Amino acid sequence: MTLDAESAATSDRWYEWLLHRRFGGDERAAEAGMRMLARVRDRVLDGAALRPGATLLDVGCGDGLIAFGALGRVGPEGRVIFSDISQPLLDHARALATEMGVLDRCSFICAPADDLQEVADASVDAVTTRSVLIYVADKAAALREFHRVLKPGGRLSSWEPINRFQATYKPDDPTAALPADVQALAKRLGDVFRELQPLDSDPMMDFDERDLLRHCEAAGFRTIRIDVRILSVPALPAQWDQAIEGAGNPNIPSMGEAMQRIFTQEERARYESVMRPRLEAGGYPQRSAVAHLVAVKDGGEETPDLAR
Repeated sequence: MTLDAESAATSDRWYEWLLHRRFGGDERAAEAGMRMLARVRDRVLDGAALRPGATLLDVGCGDGLIAFGALGRVGPEGRVIFSDISQPLLDHARALATEMGVLDRCSFICAPADDLQEVADASVDAVTTRSVLIYVADKAAALREFHRVLKPGGRLSSWEPINRFQATYKPDDPTAALPADVQALAKRLGDVFRELQPLDSDPMMDFDERDLLRHCEAAGFRTIRIDVRILSVPALPAQWDQAIEGAGNPNIPSMGEAMQRIFTQEERARYESVMRPRLEAGGYPQRSAVAHLVAVKDGGEETPDLAR
């Protein structure tokens, strides 16, 4: 990578987050995260039902998790189109494709999910996304584009977090057992993130599986399956210094950065004195909700059966 390319990469929030910031340098968290992502990749590709010789468009490809995984499924006659809004990430994926000796089966498009004009109508057998629509304000437009570029009988397989669930599900207050002053600090810290990503207006927060269904139907899909998975598991123990440097997504600061902004030195020390042992012990509830959407465009030779 040239000096100019390196500079562009480090100024690109998508590149920086995906390759450097999401796990905060915590190797254990990174290993667990990548194991989980490998399972997600396989689930998304299973939903795409790829055959040898197929063409896949992976929208929001990032560093190529799904796109590279698809190459073995489409075989030597197949093709994968890497699409992302981050040119540095596309450059990174292109370099990996070159190293792997698969560049001749890959192409790269810098485009947003809701404007794929470089992809011709009815030209791909499958479209995949993973955690992409959560960043798209006009999800309806994106789903119209996915429908447009698919061949008759083509499939969309999309895996999207339902962050609205986490924001609206109200279990017992997890801070209730904390000292009152630490509760107040925790609320101030939480307010930073709630203000940055409002529930009713931020693309990551303003939808659920019913909205995905509505947008799919409006785009022209008539055969649709959405599986919603809600998971609540005990959090693994984590190292404080590394955990607070991981950012939940490219549009928000890490917890450490947020604390630096709003806490005095004394407040930060007090918050850490109580919260560090809790985080490093693990075991507190960690909840998530995701939707896996599979939709088939009308007109294929086979009648799709998504009920199984």
